[in-house]
Amino acid sequence: MNIVPMRDLKDTVKIEKLCAESKEPVFVTKNGYGRLVVMDIEYYDKVMRQIDEANLINKGLEDYKAGKTKDGKESLNSIRGKYGI
Repeated sequence: MNIVPMRDLKDTVKIEKLCAESKEPVFVTKNGYGRLVVMDIEYYDKVMRQIDEANLINKGLEDYKAGKTKDGKESLNSIRGKYGI
């Protein structure tokens, strides 16, 4: 885990390099308490994709539990019949 004091943010090149090399967020503290998180855009994109995927999986599980799903073979047969495939 990378933790730096707020005053180190003045050295943006150092912070950027730390984010890129560690492939983790950098936690910025002020007076010993967490205040900010800085991260490389690639790391941010990766985390956001994982969150989106987890949300989609959870939504699918909720739909399944609520009975809002259809049998796969029946659905394919219905589509094939509708479009003459």
